Amino acid sequence: MEMEPVAGYQYANWQRGYGDFHLAPDLQTLRCAAWLDRTAIVLCDVQDPASGALVPIAPRSLLKRQIERATALGYTAKAASELEYYTFENSYRDSARRNFQGLEPSSWYLEDYHALQGAREESFNGAFRRRLSESGVSVEGTKGEWGLGQHELNVRYDEALRMADTHVLCKQCLKEVADQQQISLTFMAKFAEDGAGSSCHIHLSLWREGKNAFADGPTNSTQKHGAQKQGAQQYGDIFRWFLGGWLAHAAEFMVFYAPNVNSYKRFQAGSWAPTKLAWSRDNRTAGFRVVGSGQSLRIECRTPGADCNPYLAFAAALASGPDGIENKIEPPACYQGDVYAAADLPQAPTTLHAAIRLFEASAFVEQTLGKDVAEHYLHFFRSEQNAYDKAVTDWERRRYFERI
Repeated sequence: MEMEPVAGYQYANWQRGYGDFHLAPDLQTLRCAAWLDRTAIVLCDVQDPASGALVPIAPRSLLKRQIERATALGYTAKAASELEYYTFENSYRDSARRNFQGLEPSSWYLEDYHALQGAREESFNGAFRRRLSESGVSVEGTKGEWGLGQHELNVRYDEALRMADTHVLCKQCLKEVADQQQISLTFMAKFAEDGAGSSCHIHLSLWREGKNAFADGPTNSTQKHGAQKQGAQQYGDIFRWFLGGWLAHAAEFMVFYAPNVNSYKRFQAGSWAPTKLAWSRDNRTAGFRVVGSGQSLRIECRTPGADCNPYLAFAAALASGPDGIENKIEPPACYQGDVYAAADLPQAPTTLHAAIRLFEASAFVEQTLGKDVAEHYLHFFRSEQNAYDKAVTDWERRRYFERI
């Protein structure tokens, strides 16, 4: 995170001398960066310099591998990621000087769907929307969100790899346009304990021969394979099994959706962030929300925060869902009502510690990623947790400095 070399990795370390690797430009990602002067951006794949093979631990390589798996089953994965963020009147330099405390939000009351307050921030939101559009990104809109100065960016859905690339480009654009305007924004999952978290809801569907495979209606096998659970019988096999697999493996892949200590501060009841592993139809209290109909039918996973790495989050989803199809994993019953209040539903991991333990113990994770890749990411998450465990926070100083 701080660009320091961290001991313990097998791929790159002091013993191996931190040797070179090769970056292969993916020219399909080449585009003008309209918010910068005479600048183009191209994303690259990380390759082994000797063999030319993709380095398996690279996030983009991970996603490509899972896309290949979906392709082998005859499907194209299409996705969209909603990005939420907080904006502040302070510049990044001033924010750092203040130790990120006492910052002035760009709005002074909750602006969710509020036209007037949202218009006040158009000098920034309008600027980056235009720059992204000029750079070839299909921006659908921005809107005010639940927190002070909080907004959401939505771009048109695309094939999963292109969507992950677009996600990365959007974050870079927003930060750089904010820097140019001497303001700041954050994609932290939870910026303040008394404010709403920032999410990255993932919408996903599988397509075959130009049509949404999720839209296929129920077949005779619906009853044959025991899908007579509440709500599930109205959907076809591919949709149900994909949902079943995604839900079944969500907890063990939680670190790919919520990769930081701060990620888990977002999961609070009544906060619009999910706390239980359940699915429902158009119900924002559920971790998996089914939305759309016909060709727009899709699954929205509300677990990831705005701090997620999109390549890893998409890879986890595309590892889990196809496993559901291959093994005909039925989802649990569709939950009706307030999922936060449900006492009989499985709880999602509530800390990075807990999520690491599930990731480490998962045979499915090791089988899907490969042992070396799983160990690489396990070391990253452990290192992040260890760094936090040693830190002395402002909360501790406020609570204990005088009173103990």
